[in-house]
Amino acid sequence: MKIGPESPKPQWTPKILLRYVLLQLPSQALVVLGLVVVRRWVDLPPWFFWSCIVCWILKDVILFPFVWRAYDWDRAGNADSMVGLRGTAVERLAPAGYVRVRGELWRAETLAARRPIKVGEPVTVLGSRGLTLLVETERGEAGHEYKKIEGGGNEG
Repeated sequence: MKIGPESPKPQWTPKILLRYVLLQLPSQALVVLGLVVVRRWVDLPPWFFWSCIVCWILKDVILFPFVWRAYDWDRAGNADSMVGLRGTAVERLAPAGYVRVRGELWRAETLAARRPIKVGEPVTVLGSRGLTLLVETERGEAGHEYKKIEGGGNEG
């Protein structure tokens, strides 16, 4: 059940996939080199040699869906770029808790001191203080307009 509008979920691109593959090549080369060196001293059957290589590649294929965001350097974690995005409260914000924005979990504080934000309630990002997002409900109970709140990245 979708509670409210949420920002679109980021997707991986061919550029991210290429970056991931290129950064996995050195470890793949070390595995092959290690197997070749071991094969000089121990009589490894060819099926074992190739099975190790295939398993190493499968490991990278299986892990990619879980780690691809770390290879998305173009969309780095600049919290100020998130101003105006919508998300959902994952925890009760009274006044602090966690929200999900763009599919990522962020620590957040509400600007509305009157009423806590409930789990599942839609929120809008108004700014940031360090790595903490400053949010309010989409009804705007804090009485602020949706503008960038200067919080800087060095406070905290």
